[in-house]
Amino acid sequence: MSKDTPVTPPEPLSYEEYTEKVSKLKTMSDVTNFAKELVGPTLQAMLEAEMTNHLGYDKHSIKGKNSGNSRNGYSTKSIKTSFGTEELKVPRDRQGEYEPLAVKKYQTIESDVEEKIIAMYAKGLTTRDINDYLQDIYGVSVSPAMVSTITDKVMPLVTEWQNRPLDSLYAIIYLDGVHFKIRDNGRIVNCCGYTALGVNADGHKELLGIWINNSEGAKFWLSVLTEIQNRGVKDVLLASVDGLSGFSEAIKAVFPDCQVQQCLVHQVRNTIKYVAHKHRKEFCADLKTIYQSPTEEAGLQALMDVKAKWPLYEIYLKRWEEKWHELSVFYQYAQPIRRIIYTNNAVESLHHQFRKVTKTTTIFPHEEALVKLLWLAQRDISKKWNMPIQNWGEIYSHLCILFPDRINL
Repeated sequence: MSKDTPVTPPEPLSYEEYTEKVSKLKTMSDVTNFAKELVGPTLQAMLEAEMTNHLGYDKHSIKGKNSGNSRNGYSTKSIKTSFGTEELKVPRDRQGEYEPLAVKKYQTIESDVEEKIIAMYAKGLTTRDINDYLQDIYGVSVSPAMVSTITDKVMPLVTEWQNRPLDSLYAIIYLDGVHFKIRDNGRIVNCCGYTALGVNADGHKELLGIWINNSEGAKFWLSVLTEIQNRGVKDVLLASVDGLSGFSEAIKAVFPDCQVQQCLVHQVRNTIKYVAHKHRKEFCADLKTIYQSPTEEAGLQALMDVKAKWPLYEIYLKRWEEKWHELSVFYQYAQPIRRIIYTNNAVESLHHQFRKVTKTTTIFPHEEALVKLLWLAQRDISKKWNMPIQNWGEIYSHLCILFPDRINL
Protein backbone atom coordinates (compact mmCIF):
# COMPACT_ATOMS: atom_id res chain seq x y z
CA MET A 1 0.00 0.00 0.00
CA SER A 2 1.39 3.42 -0.98
CA LYS A 3 2.01 6.04 1.69
CA ASP A 4 -0.31 8.37 -0.22
CA THR A 5 -3.18 5.89 -0.43
CA PRO A 6 -6.07 7.08 1.82
CA VAL A 7 -6.66 4.71 4.69
CA THR A 8 -9.11 4.62 7.54
CA PRO A 9 -7.60 3.70 10.93
CA PRO A 10 -9.46 1.19 13.09
CA GLU A 11 -11.67 2.69 15.75
CA PRO A 12 -10.99 1.72 19.40
CA LEU A 13 -13.62 -0.37 21.16
CA SER A 14 -16.53 1.44 22.76
CA TYR A 15 -17.28 0.76 26.44
CA GLU A 16 -20.30 -1.34 25.46
CA GLU A 17 -18.25 -3.44 23.01
CA TYR A 18 -15.52 -3.85 25.60
CA THR A 19 -17.86 -5.04 28.38
CA GLU A 20 -19.63 -7.40 25.98
CA LYS A 21 -16.33 -9.05 24.99
CA VAL A 22 -15.17 -9.28 28.62
CA SER A 23 -18.38 -11.04 29.60
CA LYS A 24 -17.62 -13.78 27.06
CA LEU A 25 -14.15 -14.56 28.38
CA LYS A 26 -14.05 -18.08 29.82
CA THR A 27 -10.45 -19.29 29.75
CA MET A 28 -6.92 -17.86 30.04
CA SER A 29 -6.57 -18.40 26.29
CA ASP A 30 -9.64 -16.18 25.75
CA VAL A 31 -8.04 -13.47 27.90
CA THR A 32 -4.77 -13.65 25.94
CA ASN A 33 -6.53 -13.44 22.59
CA PHE A 34 -8.62 -10.52 23.80
CA ALA A 35 -5.46 -8.72 24.98
CA LYS A 36 -3.98 -9.21 21.50
CA GLU A 37 -7.08 -7.61 19.97
CA LEU A 38 -6.66 -4.55 22.17
CA VAL A 39 -3.03 -3.79 21.27
CA GLY A 40 -3.61 -2.40 17.76
CA PRO A 41 -6.61 -0.17 18.56
CA THR A 42 -4.94 1.09 21.75
CA LEU A 43 -1.76 2.11 19.93
CA GLN A 44 -3.87 3.66 17.18
CA ALA A 45 -5.85 5.69 19.70
CA MET A 46 -2.60 6.91 21.26
CA LEU A 47 -1.29 8.08 17.88
CA GLU A 48 -4.55 9.91 17.17
CA ALA A 49 -4.39 11.60 20.58
CA GLU A 50 -0.78 12.62 19.93
CA MET A 51 -1.75 14.24 16.61
CA THR A 52 -4.62 16.11 18.29
CA ASN A 53 -2.22 17.39 20.94
CA HIS A 54 0.35 18.34 18.28
CA LEU A 55 -2.16 20.37 16.21
CA GLY A 56 -4.08 21.75 19.17
CA TYR A 57 -7.56 20.84 17.94
CA ASP A 58 -9.75 17.73 17.53
CA LYS A 59 -10.31 16.01 14.25
CA HIS A 60 -12.88 17.83 12.03
CA SER A 61 -12.88 20.76 14.50
CA ILE A 62 -13.54 24.22 13.06
CA LYS A 63 -10.47 25.41 14.95
CA GLY A 64 -8.34 23.79 12.32
CA LYS A 65 -9.53 26.13 9.58
CA ASN A 66 -6.71 28.45 8.47
CA SER A 67 -4.58 27.18 11.36
CA GLY A 68 -1.51 26.77 9.13
CA ASN A 69 -1.30 23.04 9.68
CA SER A 70 -3.74 20.15 9.45
CA ARG A 71 -4.01 16.37 9.19
CA ASN A 72 -2.72 14.86 5.98
CA GLY A 73 -3.85 11.23 5.95
CA TYR A 74 -1.86 8.26 7.17
CA SER A 75 1.17 6.14 6.39
CA THR A 76 1.21 2.42 7.12
CA LYS A 77 3.63 0.87 9.59
CA SER A 78 4.20 -2.66 10.88
CA ILE A 79 5.55 -3.13 14.38
CA LYS A 80 6.44 -6.37 16.13
CA THR A 81 5.01 -6.58 19.66
CA SER A 82 4.71 -9.22 22.36
CA PHE A 83 1.28 -10.02 20.91
CA GLY A 84 2.41 -10.40 17.30
CA THR A 85 2.81 -8.07 14.33
CA GLU A 86 0.50 -5.05 14.34
CA GLU A 87 -0.38 -2.97 11.28
CA LEU A 88 -0.74 0.68 12.29
CA LYS A 89 -1.83 3.81 10.47
CA VAL A 90 0.46 6.63 11.54
CA PRO A 91 -1.19 10.05 11.13
CA ARG A 92 0.66 12.78 9.20
CA ASP A 93 0.42 16.55 9.23
CA ARG A 94 0.85 18.79 6.18
CA GLN A 95 3.96 20.51 7.49
CA GLY A 96 5.65 17.18 8.39
CA GLU A 97 6.39 18.31 11.95
CA TYR A 98 4.61 15.51 13.82
CA GLU A 99 6.94 12.99 15.52
CA PRO A 100 5.02 10.04 17.06
CA LEU A 101 5.95 9.08 20.61
CA ALA A 102 3.95 5.88 21.16
CA VAL A 103 5.63 4.32 18.12
CA LYS A 104 8.77 6.25 17.32
CA LYS A 105 9.93 7.01 13.82
CA TYR A 106 11.81 4.06 12.23
CA GLN A 107 10.84 1.81 15.18
CA THR A 108 9.80 -1.62 13.90
CA ILE A 109 9.99 -3.68 17.06
CA GLU A 110 8.66 -3.08 20.57
CA SER A 111 11.21 -2.63 23.40
CA ASP A 112 9.69 -5.56 25.30
CA VAL A 113 10.36 -7.86 22.35
CA GLU A 114 13.88 -6.43 22.09
CA GLU A 115 14.46 -7.32 25.75
CA LYS A 116 13.22 -10.87 25.09
CA ILE A 117 15.61 -11.20 22.13
CA ILE A 118 18.56 -9.91 24.18
CA ALA A 119 17.67 -12.24 27.08
CA MET A 120 17.48 -15.28 24.78
CA TYR A 121 20.72 -14.29 23.05
CA ALA A 122 22.40 -14.01 26.48
CA LYS A 123 21.35 -17.61 27.21
CA GLY A 124 23.21 -18.79 24.12
CA LEU A 125 20.20 -19.39 21.84
CA THR A 126 20.97 -19.25 18.13
CA THR A 127 19.25 -16.74 15.85
CA ARG A 128 17.20 -19.63 14.44
CA ASP A 129 16.11 -20.65 17.96
CA ILE A 130 15.15 -17.06 18.75
CA ASN A 131 13.15 -16.71 15.54
CA ASP A 132 11.37 -20.06 16.08
CA TYR A 133 10.44 -19.10 19.65
CA LEU A 134 9.08 -15.67 18.73
CA GLN A 135 7.26 -17.07 15.72
CA ASP A 136 5.66 -19.85 17.77
CA ILE A 137 4.64 -17.73 20.78
CA TYR A 138 3.99 -14.28 19.30
CA GLY A 139 3.78 -14.76 15.55
CA VAL A 140 6.82 -12.48 15.13
CA SER A 141 9.61 -13.27 12.68
CA VAL A 142 13.13 -11.87 13.15
CA SER A 143 16.14 -12.24 10.89
CA PRO A 144 19.76 -12.87 12.01
CA ALA A 145 20.57 -9.31 10.94
CA MET A 146 17.78 -7.94 13.15
CA VAL A 147 19.01 -10.00 16.14
CA SER A 148 22.52 -8.63 15.59
CA THR A 149 21.22 -5.06 15.29
CA ILE A 150 19.17 -5.35 18.48
CA THR A 151 21.93 -6.96 20.54
CA ASP A 152 24.46 -4.42 19.25
CA LYS A 153 22.52 -1.81 21.22
CA VAL A 154 24.18 -3.10 24.40
CA MET A 155 27.69 -2.20 23.19
CA PRO A 156 27.66 1.28 24.80
CA LEU A 157 26.71 -0.44 28.07
CA VAL A 158 29.60 -2.88 27.60
CA THR A 159 32.04 0.02 27.13
CA GLU A 160 30.66 1.82 30.17
CA TRP A 161 30.89 -1.36 32.29
CA GLN A 162 34.43 -2.13 31.15
CA ASN A 163 35.58 1.37 32.15
CA ARG A 164 33.61 1.79 35.38
CA PRO A 165 35.48 2.78 38.58
CA LEU A 166 36.39 -0.10 40.88
CA ASP A 167 36.76 -0.40 44.66
CA SER A 168 40.08 0.63 46.16
CA LEU A 169 40.56 -2.75 47.89
CA TYR A 170 39.79 -6.33 46.88
CA ALA A 171 40.43 -9.04 49.42
CA ILE A 172 40.88 -11.70 46.75
CA ILE A 173 41.12 -11.76 42.98
CA TYR A 174 40.94 -14.85 40.79
CA LEU A 175 42.70 -14.51 37.44
CA ASP A 176 42.32 -16.96 34.57
CA GLY A 177 41.74 -17.19 30.83
CA VAL A 178 39.15 -18.97 28.72
CA HIS A 179 39.70 -19.75 25.04
CA PHE A 180 37.49 -19.17 21.97
CA LYS A 181 37.75 -19.09 18.18
CA ILE A 182 37.09 -15.98 16.07
CA ARG A 183 37.44 -15.03 12.42
CA ASP A 184 40.27 -12.64 11.64
CA ASN A 185 40.83 -11.49 8.05
CA GLY A 186 39.38 -14.70 6.65
CA ARG A 187 41.31 -16.95 9.06
CA ILE A 188 40.02 -18.80 12.13
CA VAL A 189 42.24 -17.97 15.09
CA ASN A 190 42.31 -18.86 18.75
CA CYS A 191 41.89 -16.07 21.25
CA CYS A 192 41.87 -15.84 25.02
CA GLY A 193 39.25 -14.14 27.15
CA TYR A 194 41.01 -12.75 30.24
CA THR A 195 38.76 -12.54 33.29
CA ALA A 196 39.45 -11.01 36.68
CA LEU A 197 36.97 -12.03 39.37
CA GLY A 198 37.26 -10.04 42.58
CA VAL A 199 35.88 -10.44 46.09
CA ASN A 200 35.32 -7.01 47.62
CA ALA A 201 35.44 -5.96 51.27
CA ASP A 202 31.79 -6.97 51.70
CA GLY A 203 32.49 -10.50 50.49
CA HIS A 204 30.58 -10.14 47.22
CA LYS A 205 31.96 -11.47 43.96
CA GLU A 206 32.42 -8.98 41.15
CA LEU A 207 33.73 -9.48 37.63
CA LEU A 208 36.19 -6.63 37.15
CA GLY A 209 36.36 -6.91 33.39
CA ILE A 210 36.70 -9.02 30.25
CA TRP A 211 39.66 -8.60 27.91
CA ILE A 212 40.37 -10.38 24.61
CA ASN A 213 43.84 -11.17 23.26
CA ASN A 214 45.33 -13.65 20.80
CA SER A 215 46.86 -15.83 23.52
CA GLU A 216 47.29 -16.02 27.28
CA GLY A 217 50.56 -14.58 28.54
CA ALA A 218 52.04 -12.73 31.51
CA LYS A 219 52.72 -9.61 29.41
CA PHE A 220 49.05 -9.10 28.61
CA TRP A 221 48.08 -9.90 32.20
CA LEU A 222 50.38 -7.03 33.22
CA SER A 223 48.38 -4.65 31.01
CA VAL A 224 45.10 -6.00 32.47
CA LEU A 225 46.30 -5.46 36.05
CA THR A 226 47.58 -1.99 35.18
CA GLU A 227 44.14 -1.10 33.78
CA ILE A 228 42.50 -2.39 36.97
CA GLN A 229 44.84 -0.21 39.00
CA ASN A 230 44.05 2.82 36.81
CA ARG A 231 40.34 2.25 37.46
CA GLY A 232 40.84 2.76 41.18
CA VAL A 233 42.16 -0.48 42.71
CA LYS A 234 44.93 0.46 45.12
CA ASP A 235 45.50 -2.88 46.86
CA VAL A 236 44.79 -6.60 46.53
CA LEU A 237 45.45 -8.85 49.52
CA LEU A 238 45.45 -12.29 47.88
CA ALA A 239 45.46 -13.60 44.32
CA SER A 240 44.67 -17.10 43.12
CA VAL A 241 46.12 -17.96 39.71
CA ASP A 242 47.08 -20.89 37.51
CA GLY A 243 50.65 -21.96 36.72
CA LEU A 244 51.25 -19.55 33.83
CA SER A 245 54.91 -18.58 33.61
CA GLY A 246 55.60 -15.03 34.81
CA PHE A 247 52.15 -14.60 36.36
CA SER A 248 53.39 -13.77 39.86
CA GLU A 249 55.91 -11.26 38.55
CA ALA A 250 53.18 -9.47 36.60
CA ILE A 251 50.94 -9.27 39.68
CA LYS A 252 53.68 -8.04 42.00
CA ALA A 253 54.79 -5.42 39.47
CA VAL A 254 51.40 -3.72 39.95
CA PHE A 255 50.43 -4.84 43.46
CA PRO A 256 53.74 -5.55 45.22
CA ASP A 257 52.18 -6.51 48.58
CA CYS A 258 49.76 -9.03 47.08
CA GLN A 259 50.30 -12.67 48.14
CA VAL A 260 50.00 -15.05 45.19
CA GLN A 261 48.64 -18.57 45.65
CA GLN A 262 49.05 -20.88 42.70
CA CYS A 263 45.99 -23.05 42.13
CA LEU A 264 46.59 -26.52 43.56
CA VAL A 265 43.87 -28.03 41.40
CA HIS A 266 45.72 -26.88 38.27
CA GLN A 267 48.96 -28.25 39.69
CA VAL A 268 47.38 -31.65 40.42
CA ARG A 269 45.89 -31.81 36.90
CA ASN A 270 49.23 -30.96 35.31
CA THR A 271 50.92 -33.70 37.39
CA ILE A 272 48.51 -36.60 36.94
CA LYS A 273 48.21 -36.23 33.16
CA TYR A 274 51.56 -38.03 32.97
CA VAL A 275 50.59 -40.77 35.47
CA ALA A 276 49.61 -44.21 34.22
CA HIS A 277 45.91 -44.95 34.56
CA LYS A 278 46.50 -47.96 36.81
CA HIS A 279 48.40 -45.77 39.32
CA ARG A 280 46.20 -42.69 39.12
CA LYS A 281 43.73 -43.37 41.94
CA GLU A 282 46.43 -44.23 44.51
CA PHE A 283 48.71 -41.44 43.32
CA CYS A 284 45.95 -38.82 43.65
CA ALA A 285 45.21 -40.04 47.18
CA ASP A 286 48.87 -39.52 48.07
CA LEU A 287 48.86 -36.02 46.55
CA LYS A 288 45.97 -35.10 48.84
CA THR A 289 48.20 -35.69 51.86
CA ILE A 290 50.30 -32.74 50.67
CA TYR A 291 47.63 -30.02 50.44
CA GLN A 292 45.52 -31.41 53.28
CA SER A 293 48.40 -31.19 55.74
CA PRO A 294 47.84 -28.83 58.69
CA THR A 295 51.12 -26.90 58.29
CA GLU A 296 53.59 -26.01 55.56
CA GLU A 297 56.26 -28.16 57.20
CA ALA A 298 53.94 -31.16 57.25
CA GLY A 299 52.94 -30.50 53.64
CA LEU A 300 56.56 -30.36 52.49
CA GLN A 301 57.30 -33.61 54.35
CA ALA A 302 54.27 -35.21 52.67
CA LEU A 303 55.69 -34.11 49.30
CA MET A 304 59.02 -35.80 50.13
CA ASP A 305 57.14 -38.95 51.13
CA VAL A 306 55.24 -39.02 47.84
CA LYS A 307 58.49 -38.57 45.92
CA ALA A 308 60.06 -41.47 47.81
CA LYS A 309 57.04 -43.70 47.18
CA TRP A 310 56.76 -42.88 43.48
CA PRO A 311 60.28 -42.63 42.01
CA LEU A 312 58.71 -43.32 38.62
CA TYR A 313 57.06 -39.88 38.72
CA GLU A 314 59.74 -38.00 40.61
CA ILE A 315 60.48 -35.75 37.65
CA TYR A 316 56.87 -34.48 37.65
CA LEU A 317 56.85 -33.95 41.41
CA LYS A 318 59.97 -31.82 41.06
CA ARG A 319 57.73 -29.06 39.73
CA TRP A 320 56.05 -29.00 43.13
CA GLU A 321 59.37 -28.26 44.78
CA GLU A 322 60.23 -25.55 42.26
CA LYS A 323 56.88 -23.80 42.79
CA TRP A 324 56.54 -24.56 46.49
CA HIS A 325 56.84 -20.89 47.55
CA GLU A 326 53.59 -20.17 45.64
CA LEU A 327 51.85 -23.50 46.21
CA SER A 328 52.27 -23.23 49.99
CA VAL A 329 50.91 -19.71 50.67
CA PHE A 330 47.51 -21.05 51.84
CA TYR A 331 49.12 -22.85 54.83
CA GLN A 332 49.49 -19.44 56.54
CA TYR A 333 45.74 -19.07 56.90
CA ALA A 334 42.85 -20.55 58.82
CA GLN A 335 40.66 -23.17 57.17
CA PRO A 336 37.90 -20.80 55.91
CA ILE A 337 40.50 -18.72 54.02
CA ARG A 338 42.34 -21.80 52.79
CA ARG A 339 39.19 -23.10 51.14
CA ILE A 340 38.76 -20.00 49.00
CA ILE A 341 42.37 -19.41 47.91
CA TYR A 342 43.93 -22.85 47.36
CA THR A 343 42.07 -23.11 44.05
CA ASN A 344 40.66 -20.62 41.55
CA ASN A 345 37.55 -22.74 41.01
CA ALA A 346 35.45 -19.59 41.50
CA VAL A 347 36.57 -18.21 38.14
CA GLU A 348 36.61 -21.71 36.60
CA SER A 349 32.93 -21.96 37.49
CA LEU A 350 32.31 -18.65 35.71
CA HIS A 351 34.14 -19.95 32.65
CA HIS A 352 32.04 -23.12 32.72
CA GLN A 353 28.92 -20.97 32.49
CA PHE A 354 30.50 -18.93 29.67
CA ARG A 355 31.11 -22.14 27.74
CA LYS A 356 27.49 -23.22 28.19
CA VAL A 357 26.35 -19.94 26.67
CA THR A 358 28.87 -19.93 23.80
CA LYS A 359 28.69 -23.61 22.84
CA THR A 360 26.20 -22.90 20.03
CA THR A 361 28.65 -20.42 18.47
CA THR A 362 31.81 -22.39 17.75
CA ILE A 363 33.37 -19.53 15.75
CA PHE A 364 32.63 -15.86 16.40
CA PRO A 365 32.56 -13.52 13.37
CA HIS A 366 34.66 -10.91 15.19
CA GLU A 367 35.94 -9.93 18.62
CA GLU A 368 33.06 -7.53 19.30
CA ALA A 369 30.50 -10.35 18.90
CA LEU A 370 32.39 -12.42 21.50
CA VAL A 371 32.65 -9.54 23.98
CA LYS A 372 28.97 -8.73 23.54
CA LEU A 373 27.85 -12.29 24.33
CA LEU A 374 30.23 -12.68 27.29
CA TRP A 375 29.02 -9.39 28.76
CA LEU A 376 25.37 -10.38 28.39
CA ALA A 377 26.15 -13.77 29.97
CA GLN A 378 27.97 -12.23 32.95
CA ARG A 379 25.08 -9.80 33.44
CA ASP A 380 22.75 -12.77 33.98
CA ILE A 381 25.27 -14.74 36.04
CA SER A 382 26.12 -11.84 38.37
CA LYS A 383 22.45 -11.42 39.34
CA LYS A 384 22.93 -14.51 41.52
CA TRP A 385 25.88 -12.95 43.36
CA ASN A 386 23.64 -11.14 45.80
CA MET A 387 25.06 -12.79 48.92
CA PRO A 388 28.60 -12.69 50.34
CA ILE A 389 30.70 -15.83 50.02
CA GLN A 390 30.25 -18.48 52.72
CA ASN A 391 31.66 -17.65 56.18
CA TRP A 392 32.65 -14.15 55.05
CA GLY A 393 32.26 -12.67 58.54
CA GLU A 394 34.84 -15.08 59.95
CA ILE A 395 37.12 -14.67 56.93
CA TYR A 396 37.02 -10.87 57.10
CA SER A 397 37.80 -10.90 60.83
CA HIS A 398 40.93 -12.95 60.13
CA LEU A 399 41.96 -10.64 57.28
CA CYS A 400 41.53 -7.56 59.47
CA ILE A 401 43.90 -9.07 62.05
CA LEU A 402 46.41 -10.23 59.44
CA PHE A 403 46.38 -6.99 57.41
CA PRO A 404 45.52 -4.21 59.91
CA ASP A 405 47.36 -1.50 57.95
CA ARG A 406 45.73 -2.36 54.63
CA ILE A 407 42.06 -2.72 55.61
CA ASN A 408 40.24 0.43 56.66
CA LEU A 409 37.39 -0.55 58.99
